[in-house]
Amino acid sequence: MSPDQQPAKVRVALLFGGRSSEHAVSCATAAGVMRAIDRAAYDIIPIGIAPDGRWVVVADDPTPLELTATHRPSVPDDAPGVIVPTSTRDRVLRSMSATSVPNQLGEVDVVFPLLHGPYGEDGTVQGLLELADIRYVGSGVLASAAGMDKHVMKVMFASAGLPVGPYVVVPDTRWRHDRAAVEADVAGLGWPVFVKPARAGSSMGITKVDGPEGLAAAIETARAHDLKVLVEAAIVGREIECAVLQGRDGEPNRTSQVGEIVVRAGHGHAFYDFEAKYLDGSAVELSCPAQVPAEISDRVRAYAAAAFAALGCEGLARVDCFYTVDGDVLINEINTMPGFTPQSMYPQMWQASGVSYPDLIDELIALALARPVGLR
Repeated sequence: MSPDQQPAKVRVALLFGGRSSEHAVSCATAAGVMRAIDRAAYDIIPIGIAPDGRWVVVADDPTPLELTATHRPSVPDDAPGVIVPTSTRDRVLRSMSATSVPNQLGEVDVVFPLLHGPYGEDGTVQGLLELADIRYVGSGVLASAAGMDKHVMKVMFASAGLPVGPYVVVPDTRWRHDRAAVEADVAGLGWPVFVKPARAGSSMGITKVDGPEGLAAAIETARAHDLKVLVEAAIVGREIECAVLQGRDGEPNRTSQVGEIVVRAGHGHAFYDFEAKYLDGSAVELSCPAQVPAEISDRVRAYAAAAFAALGCEGLARVDCFYTVDGDVLINEINTMPGFTPQSMYPQMWQASGVSYPDLIDELIALALARPVGLR
């Protein structure tokens, strides 16, 4: 086949950054995909969303986007802006600046939204892409929104018959007007508890609280990320995780080997917090497959597939479960766009299950291209 007969490459827009507190994590995810994606099969257009929400053209260079202990990457807000199509007959991205006419970046076949947290992982960007009939990797509007909200997620799990741990929801108005009742409800969970923003990830704003004297400060810390807060009873046991990948052509959704993150003692991390996840590589150890009885592994995998189905997820998700000291399994949460750097749990669990990081990228893009646009 002559060079002019070569099939056209798939054009993939990598979308990353965003307005959430997980901006730097999203940039790091994009760096990982940039390095691993098959350049012989794909042309990529890196599109960053600056912290103020501006969409800009970003250089195809992963190095400035890497997250380290001394560098928090950020999308520059002074780069040429991007005009996003909203017509179902237009898939052309255009760049613009104050000193030039709009420049065509070309048509896009699929968007890979490597966004974590609100205003990206929560159905907002997915809705924008749906308006223009643009295919994209990952879950749709409803599943993304439900998966972002830990309260709604747990309600949907429970309605599907899946076991969840005890929790208390603290909406903004209740905290401001009925704080004593909130404190009484939380005390009923027992101590310690974990206080979390309802709609954040990457362990942002999470505090472990050992007694009532630390509750108010922990709730205020969480409220800095989201005015809706979730307080969960501490579960004594181990956190076991499972990666889910959508089945193709009507086949069952696939689950990986189960994995476990162990936070090593002596590193100053009371739990798997942001620093342990992304900045202190020596603080954690991944075990995959996790050393649990086969029956527990099978149950976690079955719960993960059921959770994926309960929310109507597409593409990918990571499901986190607790394996308690009493031998029970509870679902903690689902992540519809989990951390996706080569060192993240989701790719590592698939690596241990026989799917390499580049092959995983291929699979997710193929799933997105095969999916019909519109209601489905």
